[in-house]
Amino acid sequence: MKKRTAAALFSLNAICLSVSLALPAQATTTPPPHKSHKTEKAAKAPQSAPPADAAPVADNGPPPVFGIPNDATTAPLPTLDAKAWLLLDQTSGAVIASRNADDRVEPASLTKIMTAYLIFRGLRDHTLKLDQMATVSVRAWKVAPGSSKMFIEPGKQVSIDDLLSGLLIQSGNDAAVALAEAASGSEEAFVQKMNEEAQAMGLAHTHFNSPHGLPDPQTYSTASDLAKLAGRLIQDFPDLYVRYDSQKSFRYNNITQPNRNRMLWIDPSVDGGKTGHTDAAGYCMIVSAVRPGASGPRRLISVVMGTPSEKVRTAETGQLLNWGFGNFETVKLYAKGQVLATPQVWKGKQDDVKIGFERDVYVTVPRAWASRLKPTLAPRDHALVAPLQKDDTVGRVNVMLDDKAVMNFPVRALEPVEEAGFFGRGWDGVKLWVHEMMGGDKPAA
Repeated sequence: MKKRTAAALFSLNAICLSVSLALPAQATTTPPPHKSHKTEKAAKAPQSAPPADAAPVADNGPPPVFGIPNDATTAPLPTLDAKAWLLLDQTSGAVIASRNADDRVEPASLTKIMTAYLIFRGLRDHTLKLDQMATVSVRAWKVAPGSSKMFIEPGKQVSIDDLLSGLLIQSGNDAAVALAEAASGSEEAFVQKMNEEAQAMGLAHTHFNSPHGLPDPQTYSTASDLAKLAGRLIQDFPDLYVRYDSQKSFRYNNITQPNRNRMLWIDPSVDGGKTGHTDAAGYCMIVSAVRPGASGPRRLISVVMGTPSEKVRTAETGQLLNWGFGNFETVKLYAKGQVLATPQVWKGKQDDVKIGFERDVYVTVPRAWASRLKPTLAPRDHALVAPLQKDDTVGRVNVMLDDKAVMNFPVRALEPVEEAGFFGRGWDGVKLWVHEMMGGDKPAA
């Protein structure tokens, strides 16, 4: 039951409207142009990327799919020039829509999100400090000549703070190796921790073989896994995420390099993300944005993989975010700890139990549905019998659209109920038998 109802909750994530919405008009500054390189180099002589419409949209296999309930009034899915893409509502956990989201892709520099996650965790756990100095190794300095770097020098000391800026703002591959060595003693030991963390997060189709993501057959992921990873980074380390990912440039060693996330200049609701590029991976981008919603601030995470140019990945990301914000709404149904009911409990030390949710409950639906949703506590098909543990499933909520249930999810016990003593259980057993004889609910089998 738990698995079924949980699956039902998160398979409510797909109802989308396809209109090529313009990017927000309130953007105030223009992003610096970037030169395309094999591995996202810092540009010596910047130049504009080719026009987004320079080539027709590639045929990338199966059509996109919704992840949430939809009907005939739902607008069509967007058409993006990308090998794979996914749009996640981080507030509700709903995947609104995707295409080829479980196909294996090369993550390129998106690998550095996991590198940052482990370093952020080290800062939280006080095994690392922002002002801690790391000595740059020859290995870090020599990594992939011609690739993107922050230009650290061997034998010199650099703070963890500066290395994180070099990693996330400048996409420095040298910074990735230096951070790995500072945190774990060696790049290999750090990579092992990356894969252990990927497994712990449930990233079943992801494997890393470096902290930077340069081409390697043993470094791979999926759009779905990368969305989960980005979501965890933002959820677990919100302050550190904004501290680095929202910065538009960083200067180190007398070299100022702009953030390759051009959405920071175009869309004021974007507060961070990461870009990646290799010849095999194409141009990739993960971006997160927060805009006002019916139930408060709403965060979407866009993942776009394998576009043909830097300009296209930016345009497709903007289209996807605007489509998601413009055509869907996230509604808060219940608050964490809110008591939905206090149903009777048999054979327990107390006569009833408080039921509800251990977290805020949000659902993402087409905008036209938002005002018509009505959550209702479904009738139980069995009596509740002690003992009950906190967080046991004790019922379900049906979310109704007019007279039709469009989704449902489990309700939990908010408190434990201990089993009564011998006489209490015996007396309740008699009462429960009478209750059943009168047509009441029977205990669960």
